[in-house]
Amino acid sequence: MTVKKIRTRIAPSPTGFLHLGTARTALYSWAYARHFGGEFVLRIEDTDVARSTQDSVDQILESMRWLGLDYDEGPIYQMQRLDRYKTVINQLIAEGKAYHCYSTPEELEATREAKRAKGEKTLYDGRWRPAPGKTLPAIPEGVQPVVRFCNPPDGDVTWDDLVKGPITISNHEIDDLIIARTDGVPTYNFAVVVDDWDMQISHVFRGDEHINNTPWQINIFNALGAPLPQFGHCPVILGDDGQKLSKRRGAVSVTAYEEGGYLPEAMLNYLARLGWSHGDEELFSREQLVEWFDGTHLNKSPAQWDPVKLLWVNAQYIRLADNTRLANLVAQQLVKLGITLEAQTIAAHLPLVCALLKDRCDTTIALATWAAKFYGDVTPDAAEQEQHVTDAVRPALLLLAEKLANCVWDKASIAAAIKEVLAAHAMKMPQLAMPVRVLVMGTAQTPSLDSVLEICGREKVIARLGKA
Repeated sequence: MTVKKIRTRIAPSPTGFLHLGTARTALYSWAYARHFGGEFVLRIEDTDVARSTQDSVDQILESMRWLGLDYDEGPIYQMQRLDRYKTVINQLIAEGKAYHCYSTPEELEATREAKRAKGEKTLYDGRWRPAPGKTLPAIPEGVQPVVRFCNPPDGDVTWDDLVKGPITISNHEIDDLIIARTDGVPTYNFAVVVDDWDMQISHVFRGDEHINNTPWQINIFNALGAPLPQFGHCPVILGDDGQKLSKRRGAVSVTAYEEGGYLPEAMLNYLARLGWSHGDEELFSREQLVEWFDGTHLNKSPAQWDPVKLLWVNAQYIRLADNTRLANLVAQQLVKLGITLEAQTIAAHLPLVCALLKDRCDTTIALATWAAKFYGDVTPDAAEQEQHVTDAVRPALLLLAEKLANCVWDKASIAAAIKEVLAAHAMKMPQLAMPVRVLVMGTAQTPSLDSVLEICGREKVIARLGKA
């Protein structure tokens, strides 16, 4: 027996940015394919011509690149496949499995209103559906027809959902779906079936808002004699207000998180845990995710988006990140703060700054805000300056500046100079360290003083101490 090759896909609509929910299902689809040695396909569902834009396409591709969700095929654009859809539609019409419908929007709305008045479901009344012995209405002049699919009138549609388990929906609950608009462009539920058939998609992970679409799609697959993929419908992601996270309700794009100083591995980790688990593991690598993700342990309940938890996850990955890599990311953030560093500084000095500061930062923006103190101007916090930089401590600051001007510039020598000043003025470390921190870094809370001074550099340190 030949085992069918695992092929998954993600198929976003380019009507806006890549939604976080779509990014999660993309991640699950990618991880599932990689786990089983299969293939992952990117398809752009751009049949909504009025709302689709190239900018949205670019954002989607950039989001996939940033997340590291590499695809084996694509991007494939639906609008480049119109001839294929028309061929299949004509085939269905010829086989009596689809038909032209000339009902106008006004007629359809009148029918729906009449059914509402009777308390009936507002399904299409089938007036243009051919049937043995049935006489169809005369074709009206000037009306461009849609094409409807002949949905089975009886029976149930049942599938074993990868996430939710067995689901059954009666054919009485659904009607004859429009599969081609008056302009000939196919509708979503039809195009997606032809695409999944042609592309030999074996498993479909998507949001559970598509559950009601699935019976139509299964019936179309069956009408075409096409093999059914396995479906897995992931519950929605809820915002902090308990409502569905959506584009229309202020959800930010995936690329906004890149701009906001998050690391892609942190976002992948967080998204994966937002509806899936592997024991109690909170942090894991891409490689571990691929090893563990076999389609099991997917949650049936909605997930809650937690910005605080995401920040915590990001902070853990920043601590683990290579300092040279962080330096390049921080350099980009520094440009936004008006600080442009030379390549040599980014390569040699900025990694030292990142190594010193990253344990106290949860984004690269926070890291850049700290790093800016080493390269830009520093304005001491007024309250801290008044509290710590007093007349009593100024002589000690002057002596420290003198000693630092002449000592070897390394951490050990700087620490020794500080100790000499403490001894000369009979001071305790906080009495000297706090005002030095305020003057050099603008704040009394910094990493170890000798490390800060060493990396800041002799010239800057002495100049800033001189402002006491």
